[in-house]
Amino acid sequence: MAKTVSVAAVVPAYNSAQFLPGAIASIRQQTAAIDEIIVVDDGSTDDTAAVVRRLGSDIRYIRQDNSGPSAARNAGIEAARSHWIALLDADDTWVPDKTRRQLALAERFPDLALIASDRSEVDATGTVIVESLFQRHGLGSFFAQLEGRPIPDALARLVEKNFIPTSSVLVKREVVLNCGGFRTDLRFSEDMELWCRIAARHPIACVAAVLTVYRRHGANAVDRTEDMMRGLIKTMTALRADYRDLLREARRDPDELVARQWANLGYYYFDQTQFGRARRSFLRSLREKPNRRAALYLMASLLPPAAVRFGRQLKQAWSGR
Repeated sequence: MAKTVSVAAVVPAYNSAQFLPGAIASIRQQTAAIDEIIVVDDGSTDDTAAVVRRLGSDIRYIRQDNSGPSAARNAGIEAARSHWIALLDADDTWVPDKTRRQLALAERFPDLALIASDRSEVDATGTVIVESLFQRHGLGSFFAQLEGRPIPDALARLVEKNFIPTSSVLVKREVVLNCGGFRTDLRFSEDMELWCRIAARHPIACVAAVLTVYRRHGANAVDRTEDMMRGLIKTMTALRADYRDLLREARRDPDELVARQWANLGYYYFDQTQFGRARRSFLRSLREKPNRRAALYLMASLLPPAAVRFGRQLKQAWSGR
């Protein structure tokens, strides 16, 4: 396939000096050459700037005060001159034919605004710990059968499960700018929120192949479950405000989506025996939309701790039969 469009690789980096060489090497190894490489240093305190200088003068280096990955990605997208934006976090890598396969799909379906792919996950030593994110989420067969065609009911599917790995995304620059870019007030689930806004307006697709490698390491392996859950609540609340009618057309109850996230947070607190916080979250879930799960766990959170422990023991014994 002759490459007739331009692609900019946008790499947000924060204290990523040890990983940047691998990320940049994977960009340069693409069988469909990348036209721009833009590294946005989000206020790093390590040797990120020096590493970028050593990696070559073809890299455009932008430094900003620490503002989070959303602001860094936005800065790179705004600075780019290319038609397509390929996002790559500094600690991830691409397989060599990643961009070529996505551009081939864009040629088949010119209306596509965003093309993602499957990813694998490796640990700090490079050992594969997840072979396929799509398979892990039970979506491997679905995307394989689509064969790259636009995803039906993409918005409805995304609000159920964010199946788009950020470092796999190839997206039209104009589309991102018209959608307002990544929301900088969201520090978790900000990528899902943008994918949903794009999917609400444009066709999107996924290549059913592992084209991206996500690296788990000390900095990104920290358990931030509570923050992520609160981020999902903010994301679903924002999507409900903007796309209530569209979600209903897609057979998704926007109030139920928000209520579910509050119930998930309540269960997290319940599991941590933080019963006061659990009760407040379950009550908020019920106010958003009455639901059986929040009601049952709200009643359970009113029981004495000893009774809750006994109930868990019974549940474990029953499930182990």
